[in-house]
Parts: sequence; C-alpha cells; structure tokens
Amino acid sequence: MAYAERSKKLRVLLIPFFATSHIGPYTDLAVRLAAARPDVVEPTVAVTPANVSVVRSALQRHGSVASSVVSIATYPFPDVAGLPPGAENLSAAGAEGWRIGATAVNEALTRPAQEALIREQSPDALITDVHFSWNASIADELCVPCISFNVITLFSGLAMHFLPPAITNNSDSEEATVAGFPGPELRIPRSELPDFLTGRRNLDEIGLGKVVQLWKRCHGVAVNTFLGLEQPYCEKFVRDGFAKRAYFVGPLSLPQPPAEANTGETSCISWLDSKPSRSVVYICFGTFAPVSEEQLDQLALGLEASGKPFLWAVRADGWVPPVGWEERVADMGMPVRGWVPQTAILAHPAVAAFLTHCGSSSLLEATAAGVPLLTWPLVFDQFITERLVTDVLQIGERVWDGPRSVRYQEAAVVPAAAVARAVARFLEPGGTGDAARFRAQELAAKAHAAVAEGGSSYSDLRRMIDDLVEARAAAGEAAPRPH
Repeated sequence: MAYAERSKKLRVLLIPFFATSHIGPYTDLAVRLAAARPDVVEPTVAVTPANVSVVRSALQRHGSVASSVVSIATYPFPDVAGLPPGAENLSAAGAEGWRIGATAVNEALTRPAQEALIREQSPDALITDVHFSWNASIADELCVPCISFNVITLFSGLAMHFLPPAITNNSDSEEATVAGFPGPELRIPRSELPDFLTGRRNLDEIGLGKVVQLWKRCHGVAVNTFLGLEQPYCEKFVRDGFAKRAYFVGPLSLPQPPAEANTGETSCISWLDSKPSRSVVYICFGTFAPVSEEQLDQLALGLEASGKPFLWAVRADGWVPPVGWEERVADMGMPVRGWVPQTAILAHPAVAAFLTHCGSSSLLEATAAGVPLLTWPLVFDQFITERLVTDVLQIGERVWDGPRSVRYQEAAVVPAAAVARAVARFLEPGGTGDAARFRAQELAAKAHAAVAEGGSSYSDLRRMIDDLVEARAAAGEAAPRPH
C-alpha cells in the first residue's frame, strides 16, 4: 500500500504504563478518539504480550464496535531478574510489583523495544505515559507530535509538585502544607506521602522532575479529568505553563454503551436488582495495592456488623474468610472473586456508596455515576486524591481517622468496629451520606455535560485531534520514515 494511501487517516499510537489502571484509560482514550472523528483517526494501543487481554477487556466495555476501530500492537517486555514469566503488569506481579515500576522508568531496559515498535509503526502522532519520557525524543526524531496522557487527577500531581522541598530533606517534619495551591489548605502527614517525596527512595527513580519536563516538552498534555471536577487545578496547570497545550478529556468511561452487563456479568447485576434503591455499599480496592489477610478479616467482620447490604469485589488470592462468615452474610452480602463490571455496578440504583482506595479511575467512574465515596487510600497518590474527595468536593468521608501509611508494612489494621461504624453512619437516611450524594449527583450532571456535544471535554478531545492533524500537515513529508 502506498504511503499516501495509507496515511489518509491520522494514525495515533498510544503507549500506556504496565498497569491495568493505566491501560484501561489509554484504551478508553483510543475508543473516544476513533468515535470523535471516525473518518480521521486510526488509533493503536501498544502493550506487551501479557497485557493484550487487559486491552481487550477494556474494549469490551465499549461494545462490539470498539474492537473494530482500535488496533493492538505488541512489543516485548524486558527480561527482568526476579519476575516470573508473563508478569508484565503490576496486578500480576504481587510482591514483586516494584520491579515492574523500576523497569518501566529504566530507559536502557524499556526504550529499545518501544523505539523499535514506534519506528516500525511510523505513526502520525504518539500518545505516551509519563513513565516513558524518552518517547518525546523519539517523536522529535521522527518529526511527529507527542502527547503526554495523564491517567491520574491533576490535583494529586500538582500537589506533589508544589510540596515544599523541606519535606524531602527534613525527616523531622511530620506534616507538609502544599504552598500556593487553590482551594482549602492542603495538609498531609509525612506518613501519607509517597516514598520518593520523603527521601526513602531516589527522586530520580520515579522521575517527578522528568514528568514536568515531559509535560513542557510535548506538543500537549491530555488529562482524564473534566472542568467540573478540577477546574481550579486545571486553570492553574494552564496558567503556570506546565504544558504548551492542555486537553481535559474525561471522564473517558463515558458515555457507556446501552447494555454493559453481558454474559458473565449478570450475577452481580441480578443480585443488585433484588436490593432496594440506595441500600448497598460497593467495595473495591482496585487492581494493585496489597491488603493484608488480617485487614481483610476485619473488613469482612465490619461489613457484617454494619447490617448493610454489600457487594465486595475481593482481590485476595488464598484469603479465607473468618469461619462461618459466608454463611452468616449470605442474605445481606455478595463477595465476588475476580473482575466485576464496576461501571455497571456504580450506575445501578441499588448502590448507595462506594468504599474505595481513591484510585483516579475509580473516582472518575463514581463521579460519573453520582455515587458518594467512603475513602480508604492504600498507596502512592491515593492519600492526596482522598483530600480532593473529602475536603474539596465534599462527596465522601474517611472510613478511618486513625494512623495510616503509604507503606504496606506500616499500615495500621482498621478494626471491624470502625468499618461497621463508618458504613452504617454513611448509609443512614438523612445523614452525611445523603449530603455527599447530593453533591456527587451534581458532579455527575457536570460529567455527562462535559462529554456531551458542545461540552468542555467533548470540545477538548476534538481540539486535540485537530491540533494533531495540523501538526502532521505542518511536518509534511519531512518526517523520516522507514522504507
């Protein structure tokens, strides 16, 4: 096929980090790009072989058409000592997950295979995760525009950037106040800050400075957020010059296809169908962060003691519930091992609240559904994102006010009594959960308006495509391409 013929469409190559929480939003973005300009954009998601199934699962959520408009390309995962064969995703690596992260940011290990794929694919535009800062250089060499796509909220990313340097260097400082930040004063205990910010790990290993450099170097930065959720932080991001162009394109999980609950998903939805409106608490801690068996026991007993119906997505291989627990909660609770249709669950009228680890994707999905949150952060930026939920948006409450830590080994076990108290209080009619739900439903209306025709995210997505098409035209035939 001649180059002129095959280049009628804008061929966009998207390269996400090796985690389900990144691959999902990248796949969602690919679907939205194709849907926004079906005659213009031809997206391809590039992952390592073991992550192909994650892309396919994400595509299924968008209905049968999505798989026909989004292609999948693969490149080899680096050979890393200490990782079992096929462990190419944080969710599959268990205790060795840190090796996945370290590998991702190691240019000597990861760049060669990615660069070979990029040159082979010869795309018209590149959309890359912040872990892979070198892809901006590759894009420059090929004379194609590069977009950095952020899957986490701007709130937590900017908060980490604006933390005072003293918190990194002064081990005696037990709390940090984020300076020059919009909204309520943001105070974060040292124990709730990521290791790389407190000097426990080398800052360059995670590359926060490299992230900002990448943002400023790229053609633009896209973020899975919307103005109604983070407007002051979006405005600060633009005003302070973090990006040449900024595109706020979320929530990418919206709009949903008419019927998401397909074969294999019906048990959760059917169970919810049997419950009264706004009576169920849904519990899910995401796809990566570990939870101890002792903590799982206390959570199970706390849910039982709350007396409230619950649907719990249990991600804990080998964990056995307390003796007799499953029999005692058979009528009130549904523990589910493995994957669940989260967006369909959150959209169900029986769901009253979402007990969550405060991952960005979960926050966006809950916001889009108008469901208030019970917050239980576990790792990395989740403790910062929690403050967006509780202090800024006021759409949720903490489960536990006792001592907490981002480090698994230091995390205090939240007792069953605290879980029961938090769940029962939040679901009490006329209580704080109702006020949080009211605000969450207002945000849901804004989320749907943002992605609807003429909305801010709708417009930004199309503006990004137009900018990339214009950049391709400006580059002309100057880009060196393989024969």
